[in-house]
Amino acid sequence: MNDVIVEFKNLGFQYRAQASPTLYDINLKIRKGEKVLIAGPSGCGKSTMASLMNGLIPFSYKGKITGSMLIGGKESRDMSLFDISHVVGTVLQDSDAQFVGMTVAEDLAFALENDCVEQEQMKDRVHEVARILDLDKVLRHAPSELSGGQKQRVSVGGVMASDVSLFLFDEPLANLDPKTGKSAIELIDKLQKSTGAAVVIIEHRLEDVLHRHVDRVVLMSEGRIVSDTTPDELLSASTLSVCGVREPLYLTALKYSKVPVTAAMHPASLPDLVLSEDDKAKVRAFYTENKGKEKAALGQELLRVEDLSFTYEKTNKKTLNDISVSINKGEMVAIVGTNGAGKSTFSKVICGMEKEDCGRIIFNGQDFTALSIKERAEHVGYVMQNPNQMISKVMIFDEVAFGLRLRGVPEDEVRERVEKALKVCGLYKMRKWPISALSYGQKKRVTICSILVLEPELMILDEPTAGQDYRNYTRIMEFLKSLNAQGITIVMITHDMHLMLEYADRSIVFSDGRIIADKSCAQVLTDREIVDRASLKETSLYQLAGDCGILDGTGFVQSFIDYERKERDIHE
Repeated sequence: MNDVIVEFKNLGFQYRAQASPTLYDINLKIRKGEKVLIAGPSGCGKSTMASLMNGLIPFSYKGKITGSMLIGGKESRDMSLFDISHVVGTVLQDSDAQFVGMTVAEDLAFALENDCVEQEQMKDRVHEVARILDLDKVLRHAPSELSGGQKQRVSVGGVMASDVSLFLFDEPLANLDPKTGKSAIELIDKLQKSTGAAVVIIEHRLEDVLHRHVDRVVLMSEGRIVSDTTPDELLSASTLSVCGVREPLYLTALKYSKVPVTAAMHPASLPDLVLSEDDKAKVRAFYTENKGKEKAALGQELLRVEDLSFTYEKTNKKTLNDISVSINKGEMVAIVGTNGAGKSTFSKVICGMEKEDCGRIIFNGQDFTALSIKERAEHVGYVMQNPNQMISKVMIFDEVAFGLRLRGVPEDEVRERVEKALKVCGLYKMRKWPISALSYGQKKRVTICSILVLEPELMILDEPTAGQDYRNYTRIMEFLKSLNAQGITIVMITHDMHLMLEYADRSIVFSDGRIIADKSCAQVLTDREIVDRASLKETSLYQLAGDCGILDGTGFVQSFIDYERKERDIHE
C-alpha cells in the first residue's frame, strides 16, 4: 500500500507574470502520519509549494509547471480543485481570505454543507470543533468581530471539520499570542495523532513549532530545497543562519557561551537537551562575564494616558478599563498580552479612530482628545495588524507615497523618501509591482513602509514583523531602531517574544482590558504569574538558566539581551 500523500518529482514552477522560476527541481514526498515543517526566508518558494499542494496552482495562480506532482497518487493537473480539497485541507496565513460564512458557526459548517452532511451530525461536529478551539462563545459572531487569534482558530476549525489526508498550515502562529500559539502547536500535534493524517506546517517561528515533535524540517532557499533532515541534525548545522532563519534563543545562548552544539545533544527540544557539566559551567561563566547593569531612565514624557476607558457599542463590554500609563521620548516599548486584551483598541483610541468613554490623553503636553484623527496623524503614525485594512492604491510606489502626497510634499522629495524607505523594507525591486501580486507578509511591509516614510514623532506598529522571515524582520527592526536613535518613539504591539527581548526597552502587559505589568522585558518573561495571566510564554533562556544552575534567571536573560545587542551593534 502506497502511503505517500503528496509527491513532487523534479518539479519547477514559474508564475506567468515573472521572468524567472520560483521553484527549481523540487523532489519531496509527504507520507501519511508525518509532520513536516517547511521553513526558509521570504520569497524562497514556501508559499508556492503550499499553493501547488492545495490546488491554488494552477486553478487560481497561473504559470508554467515542469516535472510532476502527485496528490493521492494522481497527477494534480488532472484533478479538480474540489477533488484536491478532499485530500488536502488548508489554513491560510491571511484568515480574512478564508472566511465564507456570515457567522463563525456557518464558517465551521461550510465544508460539511458542501459534503451534504446531515444537519444534526453537522451541528454536533461544529460544536465539537468549537469546544476544542475555545470558540463556543463566539459561534454567533461575525468573523469581522473577532480578534486576529480568534480568526485564526476559526480557520483551523473549518479544516478540522473536514476529513482530509493532509492538513496544510500556512503561518499558523502569525496572529496568535504566545500561549495560544503554544496551544495551537499542541492542537496540531493532537490533530495529527488522532487522525493519522499528514501535517505540513509553513512557519518562521521555528522554536515555537518545535514545542512538539516534528519528523522533518524541509529548509528552502531561492526556490530550492537545501536541507531535508531531522530537527536535531538541522539545528546542529550552520544551514539556518546561512539561509536567514532564526534559531531557538537557547541555542544562540549556548553558542555565545562557546558550547559546541551537536545532534547527539538533541538541540531541537530544550526539555530533551543534553548538557554536560562542562557545558553548564561555560553558560555560568558567560553570565558572570556579562552581568547587566541597571539602565538610567529615559527623559522627558511624550505620551501620558490617565484613567482611560472604552466600550464597544455592539458588545457593551469594557475593552479598556481605567488604563493609566506614560511613554517617554526616545523609548522603544513593547505592548504584549492576550488576544482580545485591548492592545489594538488602546492604540486606536490614542490615534482617534475610536472615542474613549472617559479619561485623558496628553501628547507632548497637549490635550490629544481635542484633536481630530487628521491632526493626531501629524504626530502619531499607526500601522494596523491587517495590511488589507490600510491599502488603498493599486501600485506599491503610489501606496507608500500616498501620505506624503496628501501633505503636499514636492514630488522630487516624495520619490527620494519613498525609494529610501522601499530599500530599507526590501521592496525596492518590487516598486513598480501591483499590490495584488504580493504575499500577505509583503503587503505588511508595504503598510509599514507607508507610515515609516512620514517620520512621525511616535510610531505605533501592530504586529510589525508578522509573516516576515528573520532577514526582513531584522531589516525592519533595525530601521525602526535607527528611527528611534533619531528621536522617534516606537511602540510595538507584538506576540513575538524574540522581538520584545531584542529591541524593547520595556514591556507594557495587557490582560482583560487592564495593564497588569509595566516592567523590563526580562522581568516580564521570567515572572510566571504575569506570563500565565497575559498568555505569554516563558522564555527558553530562563529555562536554560535554571538547567545550568543559575539562580538569577532574570539576570541571565538580561545579560543575554545586552550581549546580543552589543554583538549586533559591532556587526552593523
